Amino acid sequence: MPISQCPGQDKRFWKPDDIFEGPCPECGAAIEFWKDDVRRRCRGCGATVANPRFDMGCAKWCKFAEQCLGASAVGETEDVAGALIAEMKKVFGADERRIRHALGVLDYAERILAREQADPLVVKAAAILHDIGIHEVERKHGSAEMPQLREAKKGTGVFCRNGPLGALHKRLPSPFWPPIARQILERVGVDAERAEHVCRIVGSHHSGRGIDTPEFRVIWDADWLVNLFHEEPRPEPEALHKAVEQTFKTATGRELARLLASRGSRRPSA
Repeated sequence: MPISQCPGQDKRFWKPDDIFEGPCPECGAAIEFWKDDVRRRCRGCGATVANPRFDMGCAKWCKFAEQCLGASAVGETEDVAGALIAEMKKVFGADERRIRHALGVLDYAERILAREQADPLVVKAAAILHDIGIHEVERKHGSAEMPQLREAKKGTGVFCRNGPLGALHKRLPSPFWPPIARQILERVGVDAERAEHVCRIVGSHHSGRGIDTPEFRVIWDADWLVNLFHEEPRPEPEALHKAVEQTFKTATGRELARLLASRGSRRPSA
């Protein structure tokens, strides 16, 4: 079980160089490491990369080291995640933007998992597959966004789910997404109970209707971290502040959002 707050993790006392970038040894893409990361997921190819500057520090002697560093959330779950990433890439094909977005959500979900109690397999599977049916929606409707929302979004630059333009994040409901996810989960051998949980998250991750599990809350926050700090439209400062304080469902997600906002983190894409 994750511990509430390790003194060594208190980001109020971090220095600017406690967050740095290094190249992925597999694809060369830049990976942003934070000093307490043991490993990070590359958003370019999905590989898991060890932090080259990681210092065990108090983990060398602390009895809570395994919970703090998330050492129990690897192994079989990582094998399943790797298989799901491969399946997701097959579905999205040449759509690098969607692949990067899915890997970005997975990256933030793994970061949140280090501090929040949730099923790692369900969280990682839902992160990888959360937008898996979007091509089918676009083929049927021309876009995944509701027409009136596309029109309202033009020129606003505002992005805040709980504010006056909160509906802009909503997408067209679709019967395609959970069935596609379920087929993939069956192929990689995920048990039926977990697969059903993943499909519920996939089907409701934009609206939150009918589900409020710990795993759903992690995905909700991870998706919002990518959308707020790595996607267009860019939120105006006032809307960003509202989103950070009102949108997130986990304490860890809100903490990460506050830190990113304070650093002015703005990447061109996930």
